Amino acid sequence: MVSVEFFFDCSSPWTYLGFIGIQPLAKEREVQIEWKPILVGGIFNSINPSVYQSRENPVIPKAQYMIKDLADWSNHYGIQIKMPPTVFPVNSVRAMRGCFIAEKQGKLLPFANAVFKSYWGDDQDISQTEILTEICRQVGLEPDDFFQEIAKPEIKERLKTNTQELIDRGGFGSPTVFVNRNDMYFGNDRLCLIREAILRAQKQS
Repeated sequence: MVSVEFFFDCSSPWTYLGFIGIQPLAKEREVQIEWKPILVGGIFNSINPSVYQSRENPVIPKAQYMIKDLADWSNHYGIQIKMPPTVFPVNSVRAMRGCFIAEKQGKLLPFANAVFKSYWGDDQDISQTEILTEICRQVGLEPDDFFQEIAKPEIKERLKTNTQELIDRGGFGSPTVFVNRNDMYFGNDRLCLIREAILRAQKQS
């Protein structure tokens, strides 16, 4: 059995693209994805502060191209992605803890998709209680239970553990994908390589 792990934070537009793109790939190759929510800000703070530096002193042509690149990729996948004009970067910690609650009820994919769409498509601040409440209602989660659960120490610890695990395994951002535990890929544009890695692993198994 080939294993595929997807470490993700909904505060990243590139992760939104990878999240959308990897699902049909997994279906095609008949592999299960282990979804691993993380807090990418924790990674940046710990080992990748260059992200903050590039935001403070952007290379203007590169920043302009990034907008085009996001538009091209979002058109490719048929989704809407725009840089949020009001809140960027966003505090995604409660939304990412919420992924564990949604997962327990078999609703991780619709929940995460709704979080991505709310922030990257609709410019909604996913750190706010009212926005998360609406997302819960959209996907059939009970809001009061949701907020009680994400405040529990064990849920907070799971998010920290996943984040530290990715750092320990050599990751430095989101999305990061591992095939068969040790074969790491970073970024939404590595899906073609991930597909080839899965094919190789399936032939060897």
